Amino acid sequence: QNNYFLLNLAISDFLVGALCIPLYVPYVLTGRWSFGRSVCKLWLVLDYLLCTSSVFNIVLISYDRFISVTRAVSYRAQQTNSRHAVLKMSMVWILAFLLYGPAIITWEYIAGKSIIPDGECFAEFFYNWYFLITASTIEFFTPFISVTFFNVSIYLNIQRRTKTRLDLLQEPYSQTTTDNIKSEPDPTRSRSLKCWKVTHKAFKKGRSDAEAYKSAEAEILERVKGVKRSSLNGNTPSVLGKARSTRRSFAESGSTPSLEKRMRMVSQGIAQRFRLSRDKKVAKSLAVIVCAFGICWAPYTLLMIIRAACRGHCVPEYWYEASFWLLWVNSAVNPILYPLCHYSFRRAFKKILCPQKLKIKPHSKFNFCWK
Repeated sequence: QNNYFLLNLAISDFLVGALCIPLYVPYVLTGRWSFGRSVCKLWLVLDYLLCTSSVFNIVLISYDRFISVTRAVSYRAQQTNSRHAVLKMSMVWILAFLLYGPAIITWEYIAGKSIIPDGECFAEFFYNWYFLITASTIEFFTPFISVTFFNVSIYLNIQRRTKTRLDLLQEPYSQTTTDNIKSEPDPTRSRSLKCWKVTHKAFKKGRSDAEAYKSAEAEILERVKGVKRSSLNGNTPSVLGKARSTRRSFAESGSTPSLEKRMRMVSQGIAQRFRLSRDKKVAKSLAVIVCAFGICWAPYTLLMIIRAACRGHCVPEYWYEASFWLLWVNSAVNPILYPLCHYSFRRAFKKILCPQKLKIKPHSKFNFCWK
């Protein structure tokens, strides 16, 4: 469902660049609106609608990620129901339109006159301080506080889960290592321990490639199964040896965890650590989006409220103009943030733009473990 919400955000950001900015550029360069009053209203409705929907989509994405981290079981159960996602996406557009759309269309009819001079284009409530402070609270202050709360909650939840899971994993790993030291040296066991160390070292280096972990886990388990099959076929010294050595091997297997059990413990630990690392990256990406959202929207919102309070006499025109363009920069930054912060999007863009790089894969670091 999160990808649906990202698509919704991409549509609103794309339309900002496709519809809003091209009509505003001639207005800035010439200083006169030459497209008529009807086109002016249509442009204002689209501009406020698309910018507000972009903000609400960011809130929806943050809320969805908050639910996926704090209520993972119920969240996974709802992933197959796309109707809920479409309903949430529709509500974003409806609420974004209701915030400014009716006021832009009907304000001059309710007030009985229009305050917009000929050759200019701005909303009728441009100098209404009470309306702007209410709309800004809904459009900026409430979303910013909500997104900040969601991301802080995600970060605290991930920290708590990381501490709990690492404490649970530390005990079986330490027990397995102690049993390996006490038992007689065996080439197969030493190779498995070496493989675990290499995998653990690769994780510490910050490697985030999920395929590397999966391939390493599959390779380890496949080797374990091969060892067991060869043992059952009579190809190992434990089967061809004397009965005394066989009894001794069974006694050792009863006192220490089996190779397959230890490898499963290692693979489960790797998978859990990878999931925690992925959740941390999601929290960091959302934090970057929140910072970009605050930097782009805060100047415009504050200057708009101050300008309305003093009816445009205390804020220079160029400051307001700069904050207006900074507002649109947020829509230009969002499509860049998602490919950079999400591994799946980054890989998809590499596959589209540089397909030859993905065809040549480097040799796995885990292959030497069983050679």
